[in-house]
Amino acid sequence: MSSTAGSGAARAGRNPRSGRDRLQRAAYELFSRDGVRSVGVDAVIARAGVAKMTLYRNFRDKDDLILDFLQHREELWTNEWLIAGVRQRATAPGDRLLAVFDILAEWFARPDFEGCTFLTTMLEFSDRQMPARRASVRYLANIRLFLRDLATAAGVDDGDSFARQWHILMKGSIMAACEGDTQAAQRARELGELLLAKHGITFG
Repeated sequence: MSSTAGSGAARAGRNPRSGRDRLQRAAYELFSRDGVRSVGVDAVIARAGVAKMTLYRNFRDKDDLILDFLQHREELWTNEWLIAGVRQRATAPGDRLLAVFDILAEWFARPDFEGCTFLTTMLEFSDRQMPARRASVRYLANIRLFLRDLATAAGVDDGDSFARQWHILMKGSIMAACEGDTQAAQRARELGELLLAKHGITFG
């Protein structure tokens, strides 16, 4: 979510006038919107308004720039937007789990909704050993750690299994929203309520 989370340079409190931060801002906006494989370094350089040598002074290559982007995406999207938003909206673990879908519903309704960067980046690289794919898998796993902690706090015995089920609902709703289902988050929330009830987790 480029506009919801803000650009890497602006939201992280960096100096947007430096060459590195201008490149980070440009990469964040372009990669978030268009994907990492289809955007070339020349497009990032042009968007940033810097010389090509500025990019290579700050990043080894495009892969390095992608990894930097994914790291900022986790900071801004996962930590500052999703997790922080969940914690602000609810206190009880069950309510926090459901708040995930309330936040996603607002995101899906935005005209600049662009889908999950970690999912799309993972799918763009078929080689499982590619650094960008491995980083995307790791950042997705970090989201499950947050879900696992909520499940454990709610009294679920196998928090990891529950987190994987919840994450499937999240990822499925994101893909459905990309397909055009404007009610995807609400549908996933209803399934989440059934899962909470199955585990005896109170909510609402």
